[in-house]
Amino acid sequence: MQTDVLVVGGGPAGLATSIAASLKGLRVTVIDPRKPPIDKPCGEGLLPEAASALRTLGIEIDSRIAVPFSGIRFSDESSSATARFSGRKAFGLRRTVLHHLLVERATQLGVSLLWGAPILNLDSHSVRVGDNSISFRSLVGADGLHSRVRKFAGLDSSRRPHSRFGFRRHYTIAPWSDVVEVRWGAKSQMIVTPTSASEICISLFTSNPRVRIGGALGQFPDVAERLRGAQPVSTEAGAVTTLGRARSVVRENIALVGDAGCTVDGIAGQGLSLAFQQAIALAEALGRDDLAQYEFAHRRITRTPIRMTRLLLGMNASAALRRKVLRLFDSRPALFSKMISIHADGPAPDALGAGAILNLGWRVLWA
Repeated sequence: MQTDVLVVGGGPAGLATSIAASLKGLRVTVIDPRKPPIDKPCGEGLLPEAASALRTLGIEIDSRIAVPFSGIRFSDESSSATARFSGRKAFGLRRTVLHHLLVERATQLGVSLLWGAPILNLDSHSVRVGDNSISFRSLVGADGLHSRVRKFAGLDSSRRPHSRFGFRRHYTIAPWSDVVEVRWGAKSQMIVTPTSASEICISLFTSNPRVRIGGALGQFPDVAERLRGAQPVSTEAGAVTTLGRARSVVRENIALVGDAGCTVDGIAGQGLSLAFQQAIALAEALGRDDLAQYEFAHRRITRTPIRMTRLLLGMNASAALRRKVLRLFDSRPALFSKMISIHADGPAPDALGAGAILNLGWRVLWA
């Protein structure tokens, strides 16, 4: 079997890459040892740039299949600040629903999808899956945090990533807000995202692997009170969440996309948005047979989100800094709206992203 592009990994990043590459006229094959529906513990929100990128791929997210939300609210025990998205749509929906939509679109475009297909042998121009050998021109690693393709290409970073733990569970209760709520506690955050008209997703991010959602609710009394009597409708699922990146995302005919190349802590809520933007940029480079172009685009796409995530992790590490920042956001709503706009609406010119963060830093110091 021959293909132009072999994508290892059939999660959202891999499927989005396969769709984008197919739209460039390339023959694409996706292999994954798992079988759909593929789930992953996450906050289940699509920021405006993610919804926009999906539209570019031919997938329209609307209120028939997802719950719109209009902004983000940060709060702790004493301060609260809300920023609304400026006219762009964001949605909450189950990861399994999103995966189905991506599989459906890839199938429509003629992508060859090989599920339950573990790699037995891999070299720079072919892969053996079961009794079949697949030759390719380009290899894409979309196989996540512990990427086999990244290791094969020698692109593992020598730096240890910053790691925490994320947990997720769904509850039957009507959403009580039209924004995603980010509640800040003692070195942990609880995020509330609507996923249907009668369901919400609760996510917890913490440095303590022994803490679970039920045990953490004491830090978030408002959420605990609203959930009183609400029934969980999914098992609690957990995963490691990291901030880190590969040494490079390109080597010869091999490229990395999604978590295989760069991960941002779940508190940022940008994993899917970044994956879809990278997929579109990678397909453009594959279509031109110029992966160096993708390396440059990847840096541009991830630069500001990484800086923003470091700021959010700094707020997590220092209660004093967190209180200062949240008080600042509370008293300067326009500044918070600007930060969220940069955070949620896609890659900004470096001057804008860096300028806003430096401006915030100075304001915090003098707050």
